[in-house]
Amino acid sequence: MIPQTMRAMVLERPGAPLHARTLPVPTPARGQVLLRVAACAVCRTDLHVVDGELPDPALPLVPGHEIVGHVIAHGDGAGRHPIGSRVGVPWLGWTCGQCRYCRADAENLCPSARFTGYTLQGGYAEYVAADERFCFALPATYDDVHAAPLLCAGLIGHRAYRMAREHPFGGPVDRVGLYGFGAAAHLIAQLAVAEGCEVLAFTRPGDAAAQQHARDLGACWAGDADQPPAQALDAALIFAPVGALVPAALAALRPGGTLICAGIHMSDIPSFPYRLLWQERSVRSVANLTREDGDRFLARAAGVALRVDAAHYPLARANEALDDLRQGRLQGAAVLLP
Repeated sequence: MIPQTMRAMVLERPGAPLHARTLPVPTPARGQVLLRVAACAVCRTDLHVVDGELPDPALPLVPGHEIVGHVIAHGDGAGRHPIGSRVGVPWLGWTCGQCRYCRADAENLCPSARFTGYTLQGGYAEYVAADERFCFALPATYDDVHAAPLLCAGLIGHRAYRMAREHPFGGPVDRVGLYGFGAAAHLIAQLAVAEGCEVLAFTRPGDAAAQQHARDLGACWAGDADQPPAQALDAALIFAPVGALVPAALAALRPGGTLICAGIHMSDIPSFPYRLLWQERSVRSVANLTREDGDRFLARAAGVALRVDAAHYPLARANEALDDLRQGRLQGAAVLLP
């Protein structure tokens, strides 16, 4: 039996803490499924929403977009995921399907897109309704806690990594630098090592714990982000929301190397000399993801057996989890458990 009310953590004003509230359980609309939330990971994008760095959230808002849940009801026309099945809900929650981007297999750039835990209600709750077309089947090899971080840290990290490796200039991409070693980097480092890459991890200066974490997961070198590598990088992925890392990472790239900015928000990029960009180095950003990205990454994760480091918190301690992320106290991901 589906209850009438649920517990949720709600953002009522950007810059303020989340508040525990009792809300009606959502009724799934046409094409939606109703999920009983089993776990929801805490993403840095959640932090940008809560701290007011992303504009116009759908207030009052239940954040959270790395949701693992079990289907308990269908809206009209839904049925892709049977009752009882376990699915994952990512950041991209709806697209128009008709614009030039959707028609060109670039739905991640749809100007009408809606996003889970930002412009759609998210998973810091006991129940959530989601468009079944944008829900993923999850590898059975990961339990709920360890599947949740795959749904953004893994997906966006994989899109950034694939973007760097599939369009190389000046030779293969075998030496990859990761700037910021948190939830995304700790997953992509393992995938890159499994595919034969040398991985270098660049952390905030003096963060010995993060550097050891990177070495434990296969990085051949880990050190401060203000240190240049001994050899030039083929590609660099920036996961930290720090614009000052852009010129530092460009300086570490070989000619023809690619720099991918993998976050949805970054502080201002300082000016830098043209020589850092010259010799066909490139800077690109990653925006959201496509459903194809999700299918490709989750299939890959099923075969690689990624170690997902996750600290779990009761739902009521969501503010504590966000602050641990804000202060850099996590090794891996935080996951909320209703």
